[in-house]
Amino acid sequence: MVMMAAGRAVRAEQVGVTRELILTAAERLFAERGVYAVSNRQVSEAAGQGNNAAVGYHFGTKADLVRAIVRKHAEQIEEIRARLLAGIGDSTDVRDWVDCLVRPVLEHLGAMEGPTWFARFCAQVMTDPALHQIMVEESLASPSLRRIVDGFNRCLPELPADVRAERGAMARHLLVHMPAERERALAENRPTPRASWHDAATGLGDAVLGIWLAPVTPCRAEPVRDR
Repeated sequence: MVMMAAGRAVRAEQVGVTRELILTAAERLFAERGVYAVSNRQVSEAAGQGNNAAVGYHFGTKADLVRAIVRKHAEQIEEIRARLLAGIGDSTDVRDWVDCLVRPVLEHLGAMEGPTWFARFCAQVMTDPALHQIMVEESLASPSLRRIVDGFNRCLPELPADVRAERGAMARHLLVHMPAERERALAENRPTPRASWHDAATGLGDAVLGIWLAPVTPCRAEPVRDR
């Protein structure tokens, strides 16, 4: 019985190592090439797996693999959000809530050792019509993120519904693509406007805050033209 238990423990450890190798390889390849440009066979080879069916065996579909990569980072990001939330309490300053929204992912990227691919991976997934819903669903599952959005909305000035929707889309583009651009520049050894992920979060927070607090210019009705 002892030997059987030890054998199961070794097997579980081996499975855990294999899954981690696959997740890391898939995240890198998806970030650099796009999700559907990469086959399961390429992921298996990059992960050092002789069995080309390893990805399907451990994760199922490609969508399942994408979700597993998102969840691989979710716990650390959630911890950072919770810490930032604890620091602002019931603040009525919009900037506090913007920082809670912007900083967690960038702080997570800054804490990782070596090169990172997560920001570019997120950008690839969010621009894929078949996969972006995974990111939405995983975000909605975060209690701290829901609290941040609620607090953020409470502090915002009253905005027309169409302006709110427009500015929300603008902010999402910045939140997804600016970290990806910085990560890409670092991978290619190109200069970046900010020296660190912490400073990049400050600049991004400034831009997001500016979008939401910008004045609203009424739209003029287009004149009717004769056809």
